[in-house]
Amino acid sequence: MEKPKLTEAEWRERLSPMQYHVLREAGTERAFTGEYWNNHDSGDYVCAGCGAPLFESDGKYDSGCGWPSFVEPSVGENVTEHRDVSHGMIRTEVRCANCEGHLGHVFPDGPRDRGGLRYCINSASIDFKKAE
Repeated sequence: MEKPKLTEAEWRERLSPMQYHVLREAGTERAFTGEYWNNHDSGDYVCAGCGAPLFESDGKYDSGCGWPSFVEPSVGENVTEHRDVSHGMIRTEVRCANCEGHLGHVFPDGPRDRGGLRYCINSASIDFKKAE
């Protein structure tokens, strides 16, 4: 997949204000407000910025946190991890490897029987492609 080479003005034009805030400014949406936190349909989740495949519905679960939660990326190399020390905490930020858009964070409190990770992802950073 070709990496987008967009100016900030082009990103602002391409994305909604909330998508821009999350993907380009590492913002977040309020818990239980995003489009996909309670989505139970089968399909794939792709980056809202560039369309790179990120997560599958088979790996999505209800963690109770108010954001879409996944046990693992569908394509591991499409998600990168970065140390995040903002907001007085030490966390692991996850970004789209293709467009470097902020997706959310990964935490070690996921289902133990499925690897123990919880990828806590902003709905605004992803698009859902329903299975046919």
